[in-house]
Amino acid sequence: MIGLAQVYIVAGLIFAASAALSVRDASNPKRWVNAAFWGLLALSMVAGDRLGDLGNGVLVIALVAVAALGGLGRGVVPDDSASRKDRSARHGNRLFLLALVIPVTVLVGTLLFKAVPWLVDAKQVTLVSLALGALLALGIGLFWLRDRPVAALQEGRRLLDAVGWAAILPQMLASLGVVFALAGLGKVVGNLMSAVIPDGSRLGAVLAYGLGMALFTMVMGNAFAAFPVMAAAIGLPLLIQHYHGDPAVIAAVGMLCGFCGTLMTPMAANFNIVPAALLELKDRNAVVKMQVPTALPLLGFNIALLYWAAFR
Repeated sequence: MIGLAQVYIVAGLIFAASAALSVRDASNPKRWVNAAFWGLLALSMVAGDRLGDLGNGVLVIALVAVAALGGLGRGVVPDDSASRKDRSARHGNRLFLLALVIPVTVLVGTLLFKAVPWLVDAKQVTLVSLALGALLALGIGLFWLRDRPVAALQEGRRLLDAVGWAAILPQMLASLGVVFALAGLGKVVGNLMSAVIPDGSRLGAVLAYGLGMALFTMVMGNAFAAFPVMAAAIGLPLLIQHYHGDPAVIAAVGMLCGFCGTLMTPMAANFNIVPAALLELKDRNAVVKMQVPTALPLLGFNIALLYWAAFR
């Protein structure tokens, strides 16, 4: 049966290829540091289940040590702007069709794989479809553009080197959220919120949950890290158990509230700081400043949607 383990293996092989290509990049003065970082990440993806809790903990410490002490470097990128412009002029907007392959595959796969539970794990159909969509888009792109597979791996490695350690920030922060939840932080936050939310006020509980998701996401930089804490503090005990809200709506719209917080924080470095660096903007917070006017009304809409849809 195809499940999350196979998806991790595919991701691990990509990171392993990046590590191998980093070793061959003589223009990068820190190529061995890059190779060690992406190699350790590949090991966690491919063999994380076999390493155990202690092994994975040591591996994470090693990743942090490599990133903090040595730092990742970037090699000299060959100037192929003429080739890129030529391909762009030749194919035009049809190139965007490749990007559409992934969401279409995710949608179709999510619907179809549920009919064959013996083939794909029913709990992981979306992630399996996402991985399949990425591989399918890669295959179509290589066939259409008549390029070699190593070209895609090189471009992936170049992008990873440009992003650096921030590429694994979502995974780290999501893990941190689980750790906080297991440590009982949700109960602590829930006790604090109970002193603020008026008794019997469903609107107050919804406001605390939606705003809390946004604010906690801004602090931690990732909605996946905020969700376990806010769900344990307010979502489950108040909105679901006490007010009998729809769990699916509360979970989904709660995450959307968290994503609004992602738009407004530099802590979400991979979304907000890295693009500013790649675009060589003078103001590192320029992306955040542009997103705030969109995030605030969107947050208000999501809270209103949560109040209306979760308790129908």
